[in-house]
Amino acid sequence: MNRVVRRAVWWAQDYAYAAVQQARAAATLQRPEVYSSGERTPIVVLPGIYETWQFMHPLIRRVHEQGHPVHVIDVLRRNLGTVPEIADQVGRHLAEHDLGDAVLLAHSKGGLAGKLAMLGPEASRIRGMLAVATPFGGSRYARLMLPRTLRALSPRDPSIVSLAGQRRVNARIVSVYAGFDPHIPEGSELPGARNVRLETGGHFRVLIHPQVFAELMALAR
Repeated sequence: MNRVVRRAVWWAQDYAYAAVQQARAAATLQRPEVYSSGERTPIVVLPGIYETWQFMHPLIRRVHEQGHPVHVIDVLRRNLGTVPEIADQVGRHLAEHDLGDAVLLAHSKGGLAGKLAMLGPEASRIRGMLAVATPFGGSRYARLMLPRTLRALSPRDPSIVSLAGQRRVNARIVSVYAGFDPHIPEGSELPGARNVRLETGGHFRVLIHPQVFAELMALAR
């Protein structure tokens, strides 16, 4: 299979997975409090843009089965706020629930907010973050988007440039990403972080890759 065909297959599989997960998320009536119990390291979930926490349900369920309390910040809804607004909500949640030594589990845009929270006033409550398919350097496709919340992910956006220049927390971040991401052609490599490049393609389907769970468990151990 040549590279063009392989990438087309990955792209189709990725969108099929996303469509199924969005449909399941819309249909579920389960409350996030079901996963808030546990005695091990607390995990705080930060979904990507247009995603609810249910989109990450397969990973959340596995984490909870290992004894970790999973915290969902319900006010984020579909993650349409600005990165600073979301980071502020993360800090508030950590303080209100008196969480300490927490690990952030983030997808896509959620990883940007997670990094900013690690630089914020509640940073001491955060052990580290596992970021999956996060556009730390932005995505050039964002410039073509009409909604401001998407255009803010452009590599030239001041918020992206500023966040990229703040590297002191990068060593506490694990960035996992596919070798081919149809949404982030620049990739998700983060200088100074632990970067894990998966030999597959996709932006959404990587959430269920076995290495993602393994890296999360290592970070939360």
